[in-house]
Amino acid sequence: MFDFIRTHQRLMQFVLLLLIFPSFVFFGLEGYTRMTDSGNVVAKVGGNSITQQELDAAQREQMERFRQMFGAQFDPKMLDTPEAKQEILDGLIAQRVVAAEAAKNRLAVSDQTLQQTIVAMPGLTGANGKFDVERYKSALAAQGMTPAMFEAQLRRDLTLQQVGGAIQGTAFAPKAVAGRLSDLNDQEREVQELVFKASDFASKVQVTDEMLKSYYEKNGAQFEIPEQVKAEYVVLNSDVVASQISVSDADIKSYYEQNAKRFVDEEQRRASHILIKVDKGASAADKAAAKSKAEVLLAQLRKNPADFAKLAKENSQDPGSAERGGDLDYFSKGMMVPPFEAAAFKLKQGEISDVVESDFGFHIIQVTGIKPGSAKSIEQVKGQIAAEIKKQLAAKKFAEMAEQFTNMVYEQSDSLKPVADKLGLKIETAANLTRKPNPSVAPNAPFNHPKFLGALFSDEAIKNKRNTEAVEVAPSTLVAGRVVEYKPVSKRPFEEVQSVIRERVTQIETTNLARKAGEEKLAALKGGADAAGFSAARTVSRTKNQNVAPEALRAIMKADTSKLPSYVGVELPGQGYALYRVNKVSQPANIDMARRQAEQQEIAGALAQLESHAYLEALKKKAKVEVVRKPAKTTE
Repeated sequence: MFDFIRTHQRLMQFVLLLLIFPSFVFFGLEGYTRMTDSGNVVAKVGGNSITQQELDAAQREQMERFRQMFGAQFDPKMLDTPEAKQEILDGLIAQRVVAAEAAKNRLAVSDQTLQQTIVAMPGLTGANGKFDVERYKSALAAQGMTPAMFEAQLRRDLTLQQVGGAIQGTAFAPKAVAGRLSDLNDQEREVQELVFKASDFASKVQVTDEMLKSYYEKNGAQFEIPEQVKAEYVVLNSDVVASQISVSDADIKSYYEQNAKRFVDEEQRRASHILIKVDKGASAADKAAAKSKAEVLLAQLRKNPADFAKLAKENSQDPGSAERGGDLDYFSKGMMVPPFEAAAFKLKQGEISDVVESDFGFHIIQVTGIKPGSAKSIEQVKGQIAAEIKKQLAAKKFAEMAEQFTNMVYEQSDSLKPVADKLGLKIETAANLTRKPNPSVAPNAPFNHPKFLGALFSDEAIKNKRNTEAVEVAPSTLVAGRVVEYKPVSKRPFEEVQSVIRERVTQIETTNLARKAGEEKLAALKGGADAAGFSAARTVSRTKNQNVAPEALRAIMKADTSKLPSYVGVELPGQGYALYRVNKVSQPANIDMARRQAEQQEIAGALAQLESHAYLEALKKKAKVEVVRKPAKTTE
């Protein structure tokens, strides 16, 4: 919304990276646990090293995070630039210095906070809506982690977030500053337009063969056909591994017996209640009065049980159920407060409890329905169990097969057949591959990954005709390939592109003539010439541009209005040149206060990010951060 925020996107991205970077949750954990100091050092923080292996692992984790966030719209090239890698390295450095500060200030996360965070994670609840411990363990096991490992990592991440949150929470936007920025954002300018269309100058342009050939020679890169390869490749991933694993009936039976509780639908009860509320901290007299009222109602119900719904509507102080005659629908154990649950699960259907005290007050409970618990048969869950066993076994077996895969494509580098035969893989073919991923191909296609393409276009693969190394293109996904056919860079013949060049040269020449005419007119207007020829006046602002081109709107809003009328000229790409006469500057009669409040919050957010950045820079200075080696692009 504001120019500052738009023009400081890199800073905003960096701060966002700092905030989201620590949570390694369910993916990228394999690379994270392999981090050691054995690789090349890229940075030092307080005497401790950050290695190239750590940076590579962090990049893979970020790539997988963005892939899950943006799906098919994600372009891996976003993270394969020196700038993106530097931001990831900055994130690692930030993580280290913030962790040191958290330790220094003895910040910690309680067991209760940790538990609440895990329980709130999506995908970990069973059919009954409750947290499923076995599903939680299985999800971690599939990533090679134990609950203790994951919870230690999560505790550390939450601790780091406390530091950043404390700084950001102190930022605010002064009303005077926010108001001034909003005034500028709302400012309206009355303008008139005079356009010099490039097409109007076409008759004055004479395009010669020399001009065409000169353009062709000077802009040869525009007409190049990039080098291409046809390649064979093999992929090893968890799906391939799982397809080679068979699960026996004995395995399924053993798993079923060891996890019997997972396959039981718990008993559920439906109940209605009448609640007489008692606030926390209420006096003994108030409690006694509430209990007495409940006992009077209970006595009435003992005489006429059929009046339960009527009395609930008239007397219950639970707004959620009173209007339904006290009905709470079905629930299972663990969903109600303990005293209520204990009483409800002792009653038979139709029975009414004695007065039950809980933290909310005094209840009278009637059980209106019972769904007995039932265990699913092994036949009912056989497919589910087989899939879970396969997934767990595949996670373990993948590591073994990945080592074989990596070794074989390197040692038997003249063919992919040995590794395909040994591991049961399929050799596939892809044609017309270039050094850069093809945007029209699914980004998750293994052969379209920038790292794999970089390996395919290496001298070892092209000149020496050897297999590429095993390249990790996604978590638990390795691909290796070999070049079958190579086509070097070529240039389209002049005759083939001559008509295209003529159009481009004509556009350039007509645009130049339109700009020249516009600039001459602008100079004359500033010298006091007649302003005839301008369009009717219209009002524009940053919030309502009235179909004015973005380039023109920026020029209009930046024009010096200390003396009116004011004139400004701007080139319109593909159209020509336009002049704008600014006649009047004003503020709108009706101010959108809701938008202004949103703008103030946006400014406060930007200030919070700036304060976080400044704080982080101070921590880095204190930790004596040293970047040993700048990250480089993986592929060209």
